[in-house]
Amino acid sequence: MPSKYTRHNIPGHAHELTFSCYKRQPFLKNDNIKEILAIAINNASNKHHFDTWAYVFMPEHVHILIYPQEEIYSISNILKSIKLSTSKKVIARLRKKNSQYLKYMRTGLKQPEYRFWQDGGGYDRNYITPKEILKQIKYIHNNPIRRDFVDDPTKWKWSSAGLWLRGEDGPVAINKESIPMI
Repeated sequence: MPSKYTRHNIPGHAHELTFSCYKRQPFLKNDNIKEILAIAINNASNKHHFDTWAYVFMPEHVHILIYPQEEIYSISNILKSIKLSTSKKVIARLRKKNSQYLKYMRTGLKQPEYRFWQDGGGYDRNYITPKEILKQIKYIHNNPIRRDFVDDPTKWKWSSAGLWLRGEDGPVAINKESIPMI
């Protein structure tokens, strides 16, 4: 069965990736889980050679703007690296603790018994112009404001807004220097 999502792995394009927790549940409310996700993104960046330009972790979904550094790459493999690493570590940790939260991840299937991420690849939008890229960065950073979590995007720890607007490092490595217009 063909995928309903088409990935356009085109050299020189930035990719804004959006993916959600299983049944859009707020699994990312927990800071320890967000730390696991941040490590997974940093590791995937090293493994798959991409720069991260912006991100935000919301309680039930993630936005990340990346720029692959190589001519040949696979957004599907990048997403798989991030999502699989995160879900395996979180589910293993919850199993070890015999956590009641596993029930919210139960699929009702034999395999996979538990799911951290919503099935499928999420959304992948390609951007090439500086105007489009800056617009997406602003959109990503304003997610917590639109949800009334904060009144200033730099107050949301799990976002790259602090780096962009105040020069403060966050949990995910950002490489602003690789953006063509800066």
